Amino acid sequence: MDKAIRKIFAYLRPGVILVACLLSLLFFVRPALAFCGFYVAQADTSLYNHASQVIIAKDGDQTVLTMANDYQGKAQDFALVVPVPVVLQEDQVNVGERKIIERLDNFSAPRLVEYFDNNPCETYGGRQFMDAMPAAPSMTRGLQEKISNEALGVTIENQFSVGEYDILILSAKESNGLETWLNQNNYRIPPGATDVLGAYIKQGLKFFVAKVNLKEFDRQGFQALRPLMMAYESPRFMLPIRLGMVNADGPQELIVYLLSPQGAVEVTNYRTEKIPSNLDLPEFVQGEFGQFYGAMFDTAYKRSGKNVAFLEYAWDMGSCDPCSADPLSPQELEEAGVFWLDQPSASPNPSFRGMPFPGNSNVFITRLAFTLHPRQIPGGFTFSKHR
Repeated sequence: MDKAIRKIFAYLRPGVILVACLLSLLFFVRPALAFCGFYVAQADTSLYNHASQVIIAKDGDQTVLTMANDYQGKAQDFALVVPVPVVLQEDQVNVGERKIIERLDNFSAPRLVEYFDNNPCETYGGRQFMDAMPAAPSMTRGLQEKISNEALGVTIENQFSVGEYDILILSAKESNGLETWLNQNNYRIPPGATDVLGAYIKQGLKFFVAKVNLKEFDRQGFQALRPLMMAYESPRFMLPIRLGMVNADGPQELIVYLLSPQGAVEVTNYRTEKIPSNLDLPEFVQGEFGQFYGAMFDTAYKRSGKNVAFLEYAWDMGSCDPCSADPLSPQELEEAGVFWLDQPSASPNPSFRGMPFPGNSNVFITRLAFTLHPRQIPGGFTFSKHR
């Protein structure tokens, strides 16, 4: 396994703090965010996915995926199901910290900048909304088996506990068998999940099932679920999203932070546009920029036909001009999943165990904002480095 990535989780495990699930863009909070997994509730309780921000740190075939999300409902226990490309081991899964997602959000957030013209003939100071993309570069409890796993075509590939989560890694031969297995184990599948499960099974994906131990959750005094982090090796550069839309209660939003060694990242299977930027704005906008940006985003979204991803920011994380927040330190980048800072080349089998503190950064961030409707999205988003 790659030593740099092994060190991430060993570094993160001690003293991890609570993760809030609903994060805002500057002072403006847009509607609910979408998620790449879906919730399955016990009994008849309905759970809806309201918020999601995702960090994908990728170098070569190695990926570290961090998922922060929100849920609503009175379920005494629930599980999250996420398609994954490989069978994950315990040292490839961890819980993260809210503050890192907040730092990425603040660093890449749209910003309003005030400039003063030194020309003595000018008597006013102009304000400009800066370019969003600058031109320069316990499931561990016994499982009841009414119908055998083998008969259902479901295999428990691995199981372990991380923090307040009990984890199962499942593989399945067909969606009906997986749906039956989940139902037998007291999980109620949201309507519409069967076809989506089948599509991912055909792609050869496994299923990461994270069951929350609410007794442990309450014992620790948490107020919200901490984000899950997983590290794996796969040539696929994608984010499965259809399962998250199963829980959609109307249009859903998703913000993705893509971290790479160099250069911006683009979506290859979904139309992407640059958010309007470099605009001269009247002075009164300064006091209500959050509302202004929200209205501008909604207008651009409607004009685009409501089926577009917006590129909100792309820049080297070692600097910013102007800065909406200080650049992340090497330690913070490590907590966000960056594993290549002190590595001359990538190595296979990433995991999270301890990490040194490199002295410089070669990290590029791309921030993409999606507003999603269940019938307007592909099975997932695929990405590639911008050429």
